[in-house]
Amino acid sequence: MRINGKTLVHGIMGNPVAHTLSPAMHNRAFETLGLNAVYVPFPVSDAAAAMAGFRALGVRGVSVTIPHKQAVIAHLDDIDPVAAAIGAVNTLVIENGRITGHNTDWIGANRALEEKIPLAAKKILLLGAGGSARAIGFGLLEAGAGIVLASRTPESGRELARTLSCPWLPLSEIGGLTADCLINATSVGMAPHPDASPVPGEYLSRFSVVMDIVYSPLETKLLREAKQAGCQVVNGLAMLLYQGVAQFELWTGQKAPVDIMRESLLAGLSSK
Repeated sequence: MRINGKTLVHGIMGNPVAHTLSPAMHNRAFETLGLNAVYVPFPVSDAAAAMAGFRALGVRGVSVTIPHKQAVIAHLDDIDPVAAAIGAVNTLVIENGRITGHNTDWIGANRALEEKIPLAAKKILLLGAGGSARAIGFGLLEAGAGIVLASRTPESGRELARTLSCPWLPLSEIGGLTADCLINATSVGMAPHPDASPVPGEYLSRFSVVMDIVYSPLETKLLREAKQAGCQVVNGLAMLLYQGVAQFELWTGQKAPVDIMRESLLAGLSSK
């Protein structure tokens, strides 16, 4: 790929961003479609200054990650209604100096789940009360699913449950609950603690599908035990892939090369 005066610049802003797999995924997609575009990491500590810089430099699109998903909202010209409801933005589309904020995290989660189960009218047990749970929860509502929220922290759990208009349970009290799908939207099970799981294995036979947003390791203890219980499983790489696919299509207006993007993510994980 040659970079020249017509190359469209894209990137990811966050702190830290050195570990991100997104550049490999998006650059491979640009190359596959023959697009004169590049995607680079932007280590950002000052969201306001970064947003001004993107406008001034003609950057075309930006992924937004921790800790800036909320901070960028004050500096947008427009925001997608679902992103506004979620209260977090993970994608910037910049055209003629105007920045529009989107959230593709919920799209990624829905698309990953819908490979296993239609979401309309399904009962979903959602674990967690942080930003990921919030985005996934709004996405489930968009798809017509019913949610039961469970978390370790009552204050944040009840607050999110009120926002989503759904019931809340302490995580310790989900033992008797049956649902079509369980989603772990917490970091429990992530390296360097791969032997942890948010749910005892004996509970898992009550769910048809189990999804974990953790992708390092790719097969968490939760997913391993869910397979043993006869569940269909969805790993965190699927959500990461499909949120990136949605970003790519917002930026380019072209259908993303999904298989190529998946391959690049798997290669990146293997190299780590």
